[in-house]
Amino acid sequence: MDLLLIAILSPLALSLAMVLGLPKAVARNLAYVGFAIPAVIGIWLWCQYGAATKESGYAFLTSYDTGLSGLGINLTLGLNGIAMPLFAMAGIVGLAAGLYALQSAAERLNQYVLLLLVMQGGLMGVFASVDVFFFYFFHELALIPTFIMVGIWGGRDRNYAAMKMTIYLTVGAMLSLIGLIAIYYTSGAQTFDMIALREAVADQGLSTVAQKNIFGLLMVGFGVLVSLWPLHTWAPLGYGAAPSSVAMLHAGVLKKFGLYGLIQVAMPLLPQGAQHWALILATLAVVGNVLVVGIITIAQRDLKQLVGYSSVMHMGYAFLGIACISLVGVGGVVFMMVAHGFSAALLFLLATSIHHRTQTFDLDEMGGLVKHAPVLSAFFVAATLASIGLPGFANFWGEITIFVAAWKVFPVLTVIAVGGVVISAIYGLRAAARVFFGPQTEAFDKVLEEKPAADLSWSEKLPALILLVSLLALGFWPKLMSDSINESVTEIYTAAEAVEPVDVARN
Repeated sequence: MDLLLIAILSPLALSLAMVLGLPKAVARNLAYVGFAIPAVIGIWLWCQYGAATKESGYAFLTSYDTGLSGLGINLTLGLNGIAMPLFAMAGIVGLAAGLYALQSAAERLNQYVLLLLVMQGGLMGVFASVDVFFFYFFHELALIPTFIMVGIWGGRDRNYAAMKMTIYLTVGAMLSLIGLIAIYYTSGAQTFDMIALREAVADQGLSTVAQKNIFGLLMVGFGVLVSLWPLHTWAPLGYGAAPSSVAMLHAGVLKKFGLYGLIQVAMPLLPQGAQHWALILATLAVVGNVLVVGIITIAQRDLKQLVGYSSVMHMGYAFLGIACISLVGVGGVVFMMVAHGFSAALLFLLATSIHHRTQTFDLDEMGGLVKHAPVLSAFFVAATLASIGLPGFANFWGEITIFVAAWKVFPVLTVIAVGGVVISAIYGLRAAARVFFGPQTEAFDKVLEEKPAADLSWSEKLPALILLVSLLALGFWPKLMSDSINESVTEIYTAAEAVEPVDVARN
């Protein structure tokens, strides 16, 4: 069986096995396997990608008949240089989130892990799908467990957060679906296959009006899913209420669905539409996500809310890179998506670890934790520096590449965006100083009287180490994925630039 299909089906199959009422020890061991298989396959295929045979730019290309071929729907799996690092990142973050969940004290742990496995299977399918229909289907498969887990296992305001997430993300998904169906009909390809869609558009083109309208629809739909300002308010609230592993998987991986859709589907097929909306997208990203949300992040006093707003803020850089409509900009966005996936997941994990020791997310009630948990403090400082974009971490390469691309197109907005790095340093370093190096508060003294604070256990240290090592590996050796990204981005976008819009009268 194809490894891509195994990476998708293994967590789904093992989640079904957990429904059988197996003993807890057996179910837990099955769950370990379910999270490990996608990660191992993702890393293995990443290592094999450079030497793999490629067909139409995709390696490991396999198609399965679904019985819906008459509608142009087939389960086609494959990886190009854009999908490959994201597929591997999804497996690695999923493994870290699964390990953390399995060692947690969550009530009804079997059901909780079962839903996480379903989410993991959907995530692997998103980035392995060459067919747009299944690309969307797997996103919905991963999204539904998110709502359930936030509503049942979430923290403060979980019901309101789950409802708001459901409304926003359902609307965003519906708008995205309408846009994808519009591409299907207007292209004349009569298939959802990305390769065939690109070939059909290259042969006959789409009218400029159609491109503008469809891209605008996808920009809004995908923008809601990625938390584009001002449609972002579901994200900090949802991540603040979500259980840690859910926040890790959603903020780290699933939220990349919208960015990936714009890069892999919308921009290559609708280049004139992308040009039309570029300035608006760049302005919303920089003024809204980077500047406004960045200032709001500085004002946060809840650690998990701060991490949630920080995640929203950094999506502004990704949207700015997309708005550049350039090979350099798109390449930087892909690199940043992978880096942000690791760093956001790590920060959510560590924020919860801090809560376990202080019994609060309130920054004003923390302080002096470094004396009790020096390893935790080292991890948190490293994760904060990675999020800021310090050289040596993967985030640096994504941000600097985006800034270089944006300077040629939006110099004023680029200056503001670079200022966002200062904003990130202010709230990130201040949070680290407050939690670990500030004076120990009376509230924390009372917590310590009841239960002394211990350093990270191996059940927390191992998933954190997996994510931190990934950030450092890509930070010191960006060629691990930059060559494959450059190859695919150049191939796809060089072809897209050659596509001329057809006369509106012909449509």
